[in-house]
Amino acid sequence: MMTMDEHPMSPPPTDDTTDLEPGPHEQEPHEQGVGNRLNWLRAGVLGANDGIVSTASLVVGVAGATNDKAAILIAGVAGLVAGAMSMGAGEYVSVSTQRDSEKALLAKERRELEEDPEDELAELTYLYIQRGLSEDLAQQVATQLTERDALAAHAEVELGIDPDELTSPVQAALASMIAFTVGAILPLLTITLMPESIRVWVTAISVALALGVTGWASARLGYGPVLRAIVRNVAGGLLAMGITHLIGSLVGTTVG
Repeated sequence: MMTMDEHPMSPPPTDDTTDLEPGPHEQEPHEQGVGNRLNWLRAGVLGANDGIVSTASLVVGVAGATNDKAAILIAGVAGLVAGAMSMGAGEYVSVSTQRDSEKALLAKERRELEEDPEDELAELTYLYIQRGLSEDLAQQVATQLTERDALAAHAEVELGIDPDELTSPVQAALASMIAFTVGAILPLLTITLMPESIRVWVTAISVALALGVTGWASARLGYGPVLRAIVRNVAGGLLAMGITHLIGSLVGTTVG
């Protein structure tokens, strides 16, 4: 019979994670401002989507009322310009308001840090405790981040703002205008260049394909279900075109 000392010793379990070097995942973006850039991309996709649907609905509706290619083109161009300007102006006002709020909150936080730094450090420590850190570790993290950049630390945890990545109203307006214009060009060119007998159907098919692409892009950017986003996008666009074409046909018949 073997004694305790004679039993073969199994090798201690190893933890491969102890040998891993700290760093981000290769397939995930971790640089500063990535959230802001993703928001711009999503806004661009939505702007293009709006340009496609609104312009396609407009020109298809006019095509239902008249066969005059010039009238359809004029209505489409007018809708493109009006829509792009409306998108740009709306985005400028919206983002300007957001930027003013961000700057006001940062100014308030900067003033509080100057007037009562100890209370602000205690507040930051508490916020990290609420996120799951132990009190000692939260104190260490809050102290080190405060020494490095107190305003940035408080802005990130309290406000969800990066002081170096404030939104730009001009960039937002230009991005929305460009995205809307790019989206609107497709149905406008399709319905004016195609023969009268097939232009509505070709426009509907091209718009459905374009909406499928924007639905796919929005789902990928938002990490949502791709098929559901595509179906929802295409169905909504085709429904809008169908209704406006029906109304245009009724109005054209009545007026004519």
